[in-house]
Amino acid sequence: MPGNLPSSRLELLAPAKTAEIGREAILHGADAVYIGGPSFGARHNAGNTVGEIARLVEFAHRYHARIYATLNTILRDDELEPARRLVRELYDAGVDALIVQDMGLLELDLPPIDLHASTQCDIRTPEKARFLADVGFSQIVLARELAVPEIAAVRAALPAGTVIEHFIHGALCVAYSGLCNISHAHTGRSANRGDCSQACRLPYTLEDAQGRVVAFDKHLLSMKDNNQSAHLGAMIDAGVRSFKIEGRYKEAGYVKNITGHYRLLLDEILNRRPELAQASSGRTQLLFAPNPDKTFHRGSTDYFANGRQADISAFDTPAFVGVPLGTVTQVGADWFELEADEPLANGDGLTYMHKRSVVGVQANRAEPVGNSATLWRVWPNEPIAALPGLRAGTAVSRNRDHAWERALAKNSALRRIEVWAWFADSADGYTLTLQDTDGIAATAAVALDKQPAQNQGQAETALREQLGRFGGTDFALQQLVVNWSQPWFMPTSVANRLRRDAVAQLKAARLAAYERPARKPAVEPPAVYPEPALSYLANVYNQAARAFYARHGVKLIDAAYEAHGETGEVSLMITRHCLRYSFSLCPKQAKGIEGVQGQVRAEPMTLVNGNERLTLKFDCRACEMHVMGRMKKHVRNGL
Repeated sequence: MPGNLPSSRLELLAPAKTAEIGREAILHGADAVYIGGPSFGARHNAGNTVGEIARLVEFAHRYHARIYATLNTILRDDELEPARRLVRELYDAGVDALIVQDMGLLELDLPPIDLHASTQCDIRTPEKARFLADVGFSQIVLARELAVPEIAAVRAALPAGTVIEHFIHGALCVAYSGLCNISHAHTGRSANRGDCSQACRLPYTLEDAQGRVVAFDKHLLSMKDNNQSAHLGAMIDAGVRSFKIEGRYKEAGYVKNITGHYRLLLDEILNRRPELAQASSGRTQLLFAPNPDKTFHRGSTDYFANGRQADISAFDTPAFVGVPLGTVTQVGADWFELEADEPLANGDGLTYMHKRSVVGVQANRAEPVGNSATLWRVWPNEPIAALPGLRAGTAVSRNRDHAWERALAKNSALRRIEVWAWFADSADGYTLTLQDTDGIAATAAVALDKQPAQNQGQAETALREQLGRFGGTDFALQQLVVNWSQPWFMPTSVANRLRRDAVAQLKAARLAAYERPARKPAVEPPAVYPEPALSYLANVYNQAARAFYARHGVKLIDAAYEAHGETGEVSLMITRHCLRYSFSLCPKQAKGIEGVQGQVRAEPMTLVNGNERLTLKFDCRACEMHVMGRMKKHVRNGL
């Protein structure tokens, strides 16, 4: 397999909180896995040792799948040398590429490891994407907010060998990635350094310029979760070749389910479009039915894939409500009955809405009522009196399907590489040659005095049975050709040893044939950055990054927000989500309505959470919303 991802190959890229979850992602169909090392990985509590990553690399490369290590925080000057040493360790561990945000890393003496530009680099324009490709990034992770035509425009600006990577599933940050400083401003926990406090998931009240309430105590900055299941074909046509699932904090069940779901969808496309191919080896057999609705999500949205949509936000709650299940028919002293669309099980998690809040309860015991297939009596884990608003007519959802989760907790997938086998006799014994679907072959031999089979009719049948036992290996036998001069007596132990030796040699041959992606050279003379000046939003936090941008033609370079150089009110969050649009107050929506357009354009708005007040400014030309604020004194003073 060539080192860099060809334009015809589609990569399913899954997250891994741990190396074990990364292993499950590969078994469930991932072509690549991204995982954090011991530091600098943009997920404060999702680190792994280099040794754990090295073992994951060995497992992945058996399938010619890839491992990408996240080193995508911005770095202080005193962190540059530790980061450089970590890169060397990851390279020696066999990692295929680094996902990077801080351009200072490109000024260091790094090993020739492949580099991917993180979504934290805020890649929204063809010019920015082309610059990153020209300075040595082989894979570009676009901003989640781009519409399909905008992705196509980026693709048109990139060199042929540059891969576009795009998020297709998972949690959505409301702000453009890399342009959110609200967490650092309020708590000192920097999202750019992997420690976001998630202020976007808090409830806010929205006020107009006169203090009138537009929306009360809603999660106004909380987005639904990304789900591009319906748009994979369009994204392929636009130029996406790496399809990324968000979730380095997610547990194994989520990764298994979502990876399996997209494996099935991509395989359907590959079956229809022979000009495309899977980016790794092996067919995945799922032992469960994937269902994205059964694992945590805040509702689903395709976000901006098809342009601005009204229903992209999760205003009511950032919690997992679950899948609609049925309606309460009556409530007893310690139970309630439910007319349900599906069977229930002990341990199911149920939810319902009460006064804009999600109430959750577990079914300690669930039994069908009489002979009914749809009516269930549920004994919850809490007293009925402690469940506010539960009454006949209440709509109930299920956010934990206990029986489904139990199936998922077991071995839930097999991944096998197709092989063809040729058995033959030789001058001093027998040989078995295996060749896999990638054209890699290996031959095992055994020396043995040949004796004619006493029962020639059964000899080949017995031989085929023993040589065909690939069940516990990475391989699935497609065909066995037996080519011998006459039927011989083959002891079972010898046939088994010959098969095991051939499998071991093919595994070794596959590892030897694997080519790690090559580091892409930067163009010469150095590419010029698209802008002559950089504000604090460029996240320049060390002298190496400053030197990088100066070398590429930038004249004015402000320090990152984390350097505490911004003393006044600034944009703490820049987002394509617009609250004016959400509440039908957008001037473009009001165009043509007499007496409304000018009034709406002139009005500032304010978000209120307790004593916190954040001013909203609207850049209608760019169709963006800015959340404005100041850094807290205790943060500025380092307390």
